Amino acid sequence: MFAFSALPMMSTANMIYAFSTSNFLSGKLIVVILFAASILAWSVMITKYKELKKAQEESLRFLGVFRSEKHPLTIFLKQQKYSKSPVYKIYEGACMAVGVQLESVSSDRSELYLRDLSSKLQRLSTMQIGAVRNAAERGVADQALMLENKMGFLATAVSSSPLLGLLGTVWGVLDSFCSMAVQGSVNISAVAPGIAGALLTTVIGLLVAIPSAIGYNMLTSRIRQICVQMDNFADEFIAELQRHFAQD
Repeated sequence: MFAFSALPMMSTANMIYAFSTSNFLSGKLIVVILFAASILAWSVMITKYKELKKAQEESLRFLGVFRSEKHPLTIFLKQQKYSKSPVYKIYEGACMAVGVQLESVSSDRSELYLRDLSSKLQRLSTMQIGAVRNAAERGVADQALMLENKMGFLATAVSSSPLLGLLGTVWGVLDSFCSMAVQGSVNISAVAPGIAGALLTTVIGLLVAIPSAIGYNMLTSRIRQICVQMDNFADEFIAELQRHFAQD
């Protein structure tokens, strides 16, 4: 896919000629594998970029609403949803853990919302707040794993594509030299097509690896930003929880 996007910079006829004259195993097969890998790599990069962009946008909206509320459980009790936000999912899990500690999970949320949650009757011990903190930290870990889903394929494409291309090149050159030995003479016009086909795999391998490396680094940077955002929110939520529910 993107391997052939670079064709205007080189002779298309030469590329086609090199492909047609290459051996099946050391040339054509490896080029087809790299071409399929390029399609998958671009699919992963595009879908992951959209996913992370949506996650960041919804997380910022959620944080804005959360920080504007006076009570840390208000958004949860109002049943406002930010389903694309990993930060909200951490918040939702932590709120459910608070409900367990308050033994109010089976209560109607609207009734719970009408109650004065900051009254002296509803307090959490240090151990209970610690349990909520653990739930929030587990949520951060789970969301981080989900954000990193399919990134392993990009890392594999970055590291393996040049090596696979190099394998095809070395293999093709080896075949060319073997043909020269069988013929018993050095005829450039006879071995040049085989060498050209062998070099093609390295070119395609690099065309797969370079965009994948750029995309991987950009996506990794975004994932790191969201993970830091999730860690900071978990600490912020626990601080708010302690302020409203901690026993004197």
